[in-house]
Amino acid sequence: MSGHSGEWAAVDVETSGIDRNRHRVLSLAVLVLDADGWPVEEYTTLLNPGCDPGPVHVHGLTRERLAGAPRFADIAERTAELLDGRVMVAHNAQFDHGFLTREFAALGMSMPARRTLCTLQLNRKLRPPTPDFKLGTLAAHYGVPQQRAHDALDDARVLAGILRGSLAAAKARALELPIADGASLWRGSFPPSVPKPRCAYESPGRWRSGQPLVQGMKIAFTGETETSRIDLTARSVAAGLDVMGNVSRYTSLVVANDARSTSTKALRARAESVPFVDERTFLALLPGIRPGRLRERRAAAPPPPPAARPRRT
Repeated sequence: MSGHSGEWAAVDVETSGIDRNRHRVLSLAVLVLDADGWPVEEYTTLLNPGCDPGPVHVHGLTRERLAGAPRFADIAERTAELLDGRVMVAHNAQFDHGFLTREFAALGMSMPARRTLCTLQLNRKLRPPTPDFKLGTLAAHYGVPQQRAHDALDDARVLAGILRGSLAAAKARALELPIADGASLWRGSFPPSVPKPRCAYESPGRWRSGQPLVQGMKIAFTGETETSRIDLTARSVAAGLDVMGNVSRYTSLVVANDARSTSTKALRARAESVPFVDERTFLALLPGIRPGRLRERRAAAPPPPPAARPRRT
């Protein structure tokens, strides 16, 4: 088994829905596990999402129960510490990784878990004699007690038990663990979007080779990147750049690792003579970004005068 000799971070989230671009995390559990899947540390919390909690009949998390809970911003640093440098384990990793990536991106933070192991994918390779590969079914197969389904902490504990059984089975069969980099979870699908407020800076125009970036520059990304697109977008927005979904004559710079890309954005950029840089060059430029010029706030138009009331005769 090609493996992993470091620690794991078993993660489960309960959410207000299934769309990571519209819904929020309601509860989170992170279990730090040793190389064999045994618990080293546990962390769990409810979260106040500031929105409708969604299917209460599934997760049991009502508005009243979540009202006094912290926001994700309050626990982001602690969660990042638990994930950083560890392989994140989840059952259907794309779901949990996507929601956490979206929550971190909303704060201008990169997702700290760079690699993932999906126990669903692993068991599809192992093919245990079970009717399906649901969490509860695999728990029964590996002899892991499940007490409260859809409770983040209990599900994370069940996940840890499934991981231990799966690692033992993979080792016995000399199977390679399907550890993936986080960015690969989005290949072939649209990544979660970043909530992007209107850029506070005026566009200074085109970037010129050898010059620093300036806040307000309009940036577009195209093609595959080593860093996940959502992380690139979050870091750019946090730096004061205006990330665009398309390319026009007003675009300042296009970031593309493939200089010969024939994507719609790349073709339009060449037609408009927009400069290109690769991802590594762009990331090297970010720390040296220069302050931009803040947009002027337009004064609100005065209300119209009240209509004259007709006089009685």
